[in-house]
Amino acid sequence: MRIIFKDCVEKKRIIRFPEAKHLVEGEIKDAIDDLKSAREEFSKEGFKWATIKGYYSIFHSARALLHSAGYRERGHFCLYLAMKELFVKEGKMEADVAEDLKNSMGLREDADYSRKFSKKGADATIKAAERFLSTAKGILKK
Repeated sequence: MRIIFKDCVEKKRIIRFPEAKHLVEGEIKDAIDDLKSAREEFSKEGFKWATIKGYYSIFHSARALLHSAGYRERGHFCLYLAMKELFVKEGKMEADVAEDLKNSMGLREDADYSRKFSKKGADATIKAAERFLSTAKGILKK
């Protein structure tokens, strides 16, 4: 069965939360801090943590966007679906930027749970985090 955004809302994995708008700034700060940390880990050949921290930079950028739309999430995959529904579908975000969230989520899970990580994966995650953060900042300025 394919899960869609509507399923996330119905199962309360995405919840309407207008008060979340005041959380946006903190999420962007966390995204910036995690990206900085990912770069530091990468420079020390800490590719596992660079991957994990790079993903969390994307996660916090996505949460900032979700909060700006008056929602909160209870699940990483539903956060990805929310990006597609609320930002890609509305023409505010390129589809490949949302896919960066999904792809980096897989790399993070492999690094975290299966001890599978690489320099190439860490580099891709950091580049994705830079692009996602830049996109989120651009959307939030509008």
